[in-house]
Amino acid sequence: MSDLAISNASSGDLESLLQRSPPANIAAEQALLGAILTNNKAYEHVSDFLQPSHFSDTINGRIYEAISRRIERGQLADPVTMRAEFEHTGILDAAGGPSYLAKLLNAMVGIVNAGEYGRVIHDCWIRRQLIDIGGTIVNNAYGARAELDGSDQIAASEEALFHLATDKGQDGGFISFERALTSAINTAEQAYHRTGEIVGLTSGLRDLDKKTGGLHPSDLIILAGRPAMGKTALATKIAFSAAQALMREADDNGTQPKGSVAIFSLEMSSEQLATRILSEQAEVRGEQIRRGDISQKEFDRFVRVSRELQRLPLHIDDTPALSLSAMRTRCRRLARTKGLSLVVVDYLQLMRPAVGTRPDSRVLEISMITQGLKAIAKELAVPVIALSQLSRQVESREDKRPMLSDLRESGSIEQDADAVMFVYRDEYYLQQRQPKEGNFDNPEKYQAALDDWQRRMMTVHNQADLILEKQRHGPTGTISLYFEGEFTRFGNLDTLHE
Repeated sequence: MSDLAISNASSGDLESLLQRSPPANIAAEQALLGAILTNNKAYEHVSDFLQPSHFSDTINGRIYEAISRRIERGQLADPVTMRAEFEHTGILDAAGGPSYLAKLLNAMVGIVNAGEYGRVIHDCWIRRQLIDIGGTIVNNAYGARAELDGSDQIAASEEALFHLATDKGQDGGFISFERALTSAINTAEQAYHRTGEIVGLTSGLRDLDKKTGGLHPSDLIILAGRPAMGKTALATKIAFSAAQALMREADDNGTQPKGSVAIFSLEMSSEQLATRILSEQAEVRGEQIRRGDISQKEFDRFVRVSRELQRLPLHIDDTPALSLSAMRTRCRRLARTKGLSLVVVDYLQLMRPAVGTRPDSRVLEISMITQGLKAIAKELAVPVIALSQLSRQVESREDKRPMLSDLRESGSIEQDADAVMFVYRDEYYLQQRQPKEGNFDNPEKYQAALDDWQRRMMTVHNQADLILEKQRHGPTGTISLYFEGEFTRFGNLDTLHE
């Protein structure tokens, strides 16, 4: 507790505050260690949540770490096999030497109770962390860190609580290659056993999933395009499909969805975005919905679909000019309360960097935002899809297909992204090149040009290209999609419109 906080306490309270000891249960720690040394199967009851750092007595923590290391290698960990290691490392010296092992064995509990004792130890650790966090909050509020205003202090407090709530309250450090390798093998095993050739979250687009294996945790994916190409519609399609997949999995298991999808819509309101999704699913044009120009049959379908969509784990935040720090805080909060599986940002050029930062240039500002989005993806272990504008230099070229250099403030975006995708519709540009009769000196030439234009329009009608220009973990290439402009929706080229 801070000195300032203590100074504000009454004299009667002061004595009780000073006499308080941090929550700990040494007897439970000794009993659990004795149980594991007697029967290594007791370790299975606590290994999934109990860490050496959770022990209040550092000696007990070091003993637990040594026992865990031996059991994880498939070796026996009992008083005989552990004694030589304890003597070599001197772990027991501060506790009175080898006689401390006998004390642990005398405190031993049955294997059935090992899990309960482990949870008691873990609960005491959580309470100690809460005391530390509370002390920091009090100190900061009294001005220990003058550079933090009230909003920054709230964000910092929520960050600390989020890490604690998700069992990540420890400072980052090295991870053994063995642990990293195990994680990689588990991912490969999931991909091997899962149908559909994907291990990540589905995008709802078959050919995209085949190229990428789905949307993977910790990936920052940039989806870019010129205006009217359908960036928002495509991102909404992916977010909606991911939410559907989470809902189906929950229904199959008879549980609540384990995760949710967050859309930060900095350009469109939540109502506009919801209307777009309803239009796509109910097959009622958006302008008809806004004007109320729909038949009774269409309205009934509209209402029925809206009721079905209400169950989806989909959350929309339409705060304009949202800062990176506020977005991070809201993602952490959603992850803690509802679970989080995917974040979509529309679009990154409308974001502001973290509160309190004043970059010297727009390029540096965008760099800070993309780095922050990548940090959110890694911290929360979710894919983040960020929409981005393209520079106008695309329009000055004969070939309008976008390239990486067309990204506005492209250097940092291209560098920080794990994947960069461009959405492109040839139909949009070809439509603008319709021959005009006044530009031809005779009707025959005009008709020939018009026929040629119509043939070309037929070949690209209702088609879009998703150009996977960069993929850090897989192949690149162009994916052909179906685009239905009437409902601004994307789908697989051969299955959406039958």
